[in-house]
Amino acid sequence: MKKIIATSLLTLGLLTGNTAHAEDYTIDTEGMHAFIQFRIKHLGYSWLYGRFDKFSGNFSYDEKTPDAAKVEVTIDTTSVNSNHAERDKHLSGEDFLDVTKFPEAKFVSTKYSSGKLEGNLTLHGITKPITIDVKEIGAGPDPWGGSRRGFEGSTKFALADFGIEKDLGPASKEVEMILSIEGVKK
Repeated sequence: MKKIIATSLLTLGLLTGNTAHAEDYTIDTEGMHAFIQFRIKHLGYSWLYGRFDKFSGNFSYDEKTPDAAKVEVTIDTTSVNSNHAERDKHLSGEDFLDVTKFPEAKFVSTKYSSGKLEGNLTLHGITKPITIDVKEIGAGPDPWGGSRRGFEGSTKFALADFGIEKDLGPASKEVEMILSIEGVKK
């Protein structure tokens, strides 16, 4: 009898479409529809903006169960770009990213709930938990027969938490990350 009930419930779930299935996406860096940017105060007088030109990643998302979302992103730290070659050389060096020792940074999510994506960021050889505030931008078909979904996010963290000890003054202790992510459904 138990076997008949279990089989009936499984069949009912399949027929009514009540099974949750996350959609898998590849972050669209080829078409330049995704960005990882940062900003930090310069001496407390203005903002210095930059970005990472090379990164890759994937995410899974189901509108019915958004709390099951998963994200993984790898950043090529050698691609740091602040629109100034000498500054980029300094940011790539031992004072900051030390890209010779740490050519990649990585984020792996651990939890998503109510617009907060939690996960572990590995930067400069140190892994720490961070929280990213996330907002869905939209989802739907694209003109090429595929499907896309986009999000934006932001977070900030202390450079010292990741072993970056260069003193840029009290106004420059934290860096803000601004993320714009568009994924192409696999």
